[in-house]
Amino acid sequence: MNQYDVAVIGGGPAGLSAALVLARAGRDVVVVDAGSPRNAPASHLHGYLSRDGLPPRELLAVGRLEVESYGGEIVDGTAIALRADVPGYLVNLADGRQLRARRLLVTTGIHDELPDIPGLRDRWARDVLHCPYCHGHEVRDRRLGVIGGTSGAVRFAHIVRQWTHDLVYFTPPDLLAPAERTQLEARAISVVEGTIDKLVIDDDRLVGVQLRDGCVVPRDALFVPPRFVANHDLLISLGCRIDDTGWVTTDPAGRTSDPGVWAAGNVVDPRAQVITAAGAGSAAAIALNGDLVDDDVRDAVHDFTQGLPLTLTAHTHQKETS
Repeated sequence: MNQYDVAVIGGGPAGLSAALVLARAGRDVVVVDAGSPRNAPASHLHGYLSRDGLPPRELLAVGRLEVESYGGEIVDGTAIALRADVPGYLVNLADGRQLRARRLLVTTGIHDELPDIPGLRDRWARDVLHCPYCHGHEVRDRRLGVIGGTSGAVRFAHIVRQWTHDLVYFTPPDLLAPAERTQLEARAISVVEGTIDKLVIDDDRLVGVQLRDGCVVPRDALFVPPRFVANHDLLISLGCRIDDTGWVTTDPAGRTSDPGVWAAGNVVDPRAQVITAAGAGSAAAIALNGDLVDDDVRDAVHDFTQGLPLTLTAHTHQKETS
């Protein structure tokens, strides 16, 4: 069984950024990646300084190479179970492999629950979008729509309004409060009330939204505020505390209620963009390494007082064997 300082579960921007920091600190780190990133359907990522417009998978490929160049290990596989095994943790993979680590960092992200509208998921990240800050510039000044009916959808529509003068807010009948209707009208956001039947696609592009009564509202792109669902089953299985909204809680550095387990990225922050998740992974890695240093100090003091030979840290060992 392989033994590591840190096992990172999830190979997205948060996980790879953390692994990079830890590998550069001389830690034995492994990244377990199932290979199913949330933004896989997107052709490009945006808002990431120096990497704006890069295909998401290209960012991950470069990140993997960087981690491996410092001695980090990438394991393609799915972690199906985590459990405490004092003084560390065991990671069970779907193919039967088992890893052991002193600490865990979970960066398994989220998935999006979309409205049950025929054709919606097929167009996801193409001309059906969830984040105006990620995609708004690419569809600016076009005929846009926002699918409402959920909490916060009206405010979401006001944000999307920044990118177009032709915006339609679709909502089921009798849901809008009078104040909301006034706000939409004041900003020239058209309101269409009714049940959406399907999306109208022509030549592999969105051209309209068809209502149950047969009326078609021409649109070039739609924004959908999805319901974010955390992929946090592994954290829950370890007994990590959750808040009243069902999200795993962490301290500012990403530590969960289990003192040996950290979490970073969308799995604990649904609104984190790629660059935000990468930063959270880096911050968690720095905190993790500091926690491991505390262990190293305690072990060294124990060995010193017992007259035992000095136990080398991973970093010292690498220097002496290189």
